[in-house]
Amino acid sequence: MTEVEQLNVLTERCTKLKQEIAKVIVGQEDIVNKLLISMFSSGHCLLVGVPGLAKTLLISTISKTLGLTYNRIQFTPDLMPSDITGSEILDSDREFRFIKGPIFSNIVLADEINRTSPKTQAALLEAMQERCVTVSGKTYNLPQPLFVLATQNPIEQEGTYPLPEAQLDRFMFMLCLDYPTFDQEIQILKSTTTGQNKEVSEVLSSADIISLQEIIKKIPVSDNVYRYVVSLTGKTRLKKGETSLANRYLSWGAGPRASQYLVIGAKCAAALNGKYSPDIEDVNYIAAEVLRHRIVLNYSAQAEGLTAEDVIKMIIDEIN
Repeated sequence: MTEVEQLNVLTERCTKLKQEIAKVIVGQEDIVNKLLISMFSSGHCLLVGVPGLAKTLLISTISKTLGLTYNRIQFTPDLMPSDITGSEILDSDREFRFIKGPIFSNIVLADEINRTSPKTQAALLEAMQERCVTVSGKTYNLPQPLFVLATQNPIEQEGTYPLPEAQLDRFMFMLCLDYPTFDQEIQILKSTTTGQNKEVSEVLSSADIISLQEIIKKIPVSDNVYRYVVSLTGKTRLKKGETSLANRYLSWGAGPRASQYLVIGAKCAAALNGKYSPDIEDVNYIAAEVLRHRIVLNYSAQAEGLTAEDVIKMIIDEIN
């Protein structure tokens, strides 16, 4: 099968995938699409939204349609690193045996990741980056593919431990979930208060996903898209002696990892839309999700009531 034929298969299967997810999840089409882009790009996601927006249901539904193993970790202040990675125990034969923790899964939901200590956060984020854990001097590889989907509650920040910028940078996307529309909420009520449970079918296997990830890496990118990506991330960085949007509104900009995620994410976005190469429109489609947690607003931006998305849009408009 040629690469073009493989891309056509990817597009067809992703369409089927979205149809299966829509049986359970009402609305949130854009969030679902970007979650799939992150997964097929071998990235991790941070989901931000108030309670009750079906973040957990969305992730568990996706795991079923992808035929992947799934574990949920509820992060609390007393959670220890060994509660995530696993630990060694002394068995009945007086020998140490390693008991795997919940991180040994294809999809790991880190629920309310900002409610646990930095030490425990670091244990999860190290596993995300290295895709392995080390316990008592022994290294254990994690199952592949591995997707960590962490959630944060934007309200009730008392007693939380916000992720520092260096750890936020490990997430490919930060996705912000919004309330459903009036009609969508009516549909949610009709589908969830009747006692009828809708089942979804498995569309892809773990082997299929790994294969598709390799296909996406091989998608060609034109030089003008590379230049646009570097220009976009460069515009978020402060430069002495210049009058720019970054100098006016930001105290910190995005690093090279943002450029890498913009390229691979644009490749995947193009493939899901049936295109054989990404363009600037594909980069702009995922720009806010890649950049919003990699820039830090200064006092001037906050005083003017600007959000990270506002500044990103201003930078894109300036480039175009």
